[in-house]
Amino acid sequence: MATAWIFTGSAMAADTSTEFNAANKLYAEGKFADAADTYKKILQSGAVSPALYFNYGNAEFKSGNLGRAIAAYRQAAQLTPRDAEVRANLDFARNQVQGPMLRESRWSRSAGWLGLLTLNEWTGLAVVAFWLMFALLVARQIRPSLKTALGGFTRGAVAVAILSCACLGVNAAIHFSKQTAVVVVPDVTTRSGPFEEAQSAFTAHNGAELAVLDRRDNWLQVTDGSGRIGWLQRPQVEILPGS
Repeated sequence: MATAWIFTGSAMAADTSTEFNAANKLYAEGKFADAADTYKKILQSGAVSPALYFNYGNAEFKSGNLGRAIAAYRQAAQLTPRDAEVRANLDFARNQVQGPMLRESRWSRSAGWLGLLTLNEWTGLAVVAFWLMFALLVARQIRPSLKTALGGFTRGAVAVAILSCACLGVNAAIHFSKQTAVVVVPDVTTRSGPFEEAQSAFTAHNGAELAVLDRRDNWLQVTDGSGRIGWLQRPQVEILPGS
């Protein structure tokens, strides 16, 4: 259980802290469903942090809600991608899921190092690199005598700025274009079309992670780890951006 403080607005901080501690107490007492409800209430208020998502995932897992636990762990991992405990719990929960696993594409595996930093961290790095490059270029214009001395630093800053901006662009494209639907009910029968009378396509179990291909009204077209495609209703899953 993580107990680190969570990030929220100053006006909400006291109330959120009280609710967070109350949820932790419920979890410690073995009242996992009540703890999960309290963590969820905090999330719905707008508070966000790795600790909150991690604890919420633990409470849902203990309550037998495998899909909601996986969704929470994934959101914690997006906020803190280098946290070994979050990754371990996510992997453990995934091992409990029945059926084919959604595999990463070859591109996602090759670019997996991009996930070592969060989207905000890549943004910060790109901004710092850009302003460093700008400062060095201005210094070379103001003090021409420094051109030779600053030449290597300037070329390095330009290279870092270009690379960090490119990485930011790729990371943002993956994050906002690739969505995953995590099944949060015991079993889902997907359909061949976006309506109840359509023929059954395949069954997805609690915790299954499905790639979202299309949307139509309250229906999502998804595919599983074996390449099967079907339609399911939005309330049966929790949708996450790409990680």
